[in-house]
Amino acid sequence: MAKQDTHHVVPNQDGGWDVKRGGGQKASHHTDTKADAERIARDVSRNQGTELVIHGKDGKIQSKDSHGNDPYPPKG
Repeated sequence: MAKQDTHHVVPNQDGGWDVKRGGGQKASHHTDTKADAERIARDVSRNQGTELVIHGKDGKIQSKDSHGNDPYPPKG
């Protein structure tokens, strides 16, 4: 997936959490809690078919969740 096909939950340097589109500088949403940011980002990601990337307070990736056209879907 290209960078713009992702949404990221990232800590804001001034406090709280941001939801940003991959490659974007400005937050599309800002919340006080990480849980709220994850909920919003998950809804946006599902609606737009993008990958969701959740970061920790240190900025490192904690988890990913694909809501788009997964080229490697799970076998079942």
